[in-house]
Amino acid sequence: MSESSTKPYLLRAIYEWCTDNGYTPYLAVLVDGQTRVPMQFVKNGEIVLNISFDATSALKMDNDLIHFSARFGGVSREISVPVENVIAIYARENGQGMAFEVSRLPARDAENAPHDGQSTNESVADEASPTAEPTLSSVSSIRPVKSDGDSPDDDPEPPKKGGRPTLTRIK
Repeated sequence: MSESSTKPYLLRAIYEWCTDNGYTPYLAVLVDGQTRVPMQFVKNGEIVLNISFDATSALKMDNDLIHFSARFGGVSREISVPVENVIAIYARENGQGMAFEVSRLPARDAENAPHDGQSTNESVADEASPTAEPTLSSVSSIRPVKSDGDSPDDDPEPPKKGGRPTLTRIK
C-alpha cells in the first residue's frame, strides 16, 4: 500500500492555525480543467481564494479535493480545487503559511479549463498573481505592499536577523 501525501494534512493544519489565531486563510491555486472556479478572476493560470469561515460555506478539505460554496456577485457558487493544484496556503494578515511545488504541465493550463459566467467574487482574495513559478523561501519578516502603490522592493531595508522563519511566496 502506498503512503498518502502529507499535503492535505499540512493544508488542514495551516487552515486551523489561521482560524485559531484570528487570521484569514488564503489559498493560492493553479487552475486547470479539474479546477472549478470563476475564470474571470484567474490571472496567469492561478487564483487566490479567501477560504475563511466568513467567506465560505460547507468547506470540506479532503485528501484529494477541497470543496466549498462561496458567494460570487451575490450568487452562491460551488468551488472545487484538487489538492494537487494548491500552490500555497497562508494568512492574509502576516503572510505566514506554506508553499508547495506544483508542476505546470501544458495540458493543465487555464485555457483548457471550463469557463464560469459569474462576474464578481467576494471570496477572491487577490486578483494579482505571479508571472513566474512559485518558489519556497524562508524569511524573517514580511513587508506588506504600501497603500500608495509602492512595492516592498522600493524599500531597501534588509530582513531582520533572528526570530522564527516564515514562508513567503516570491513573485
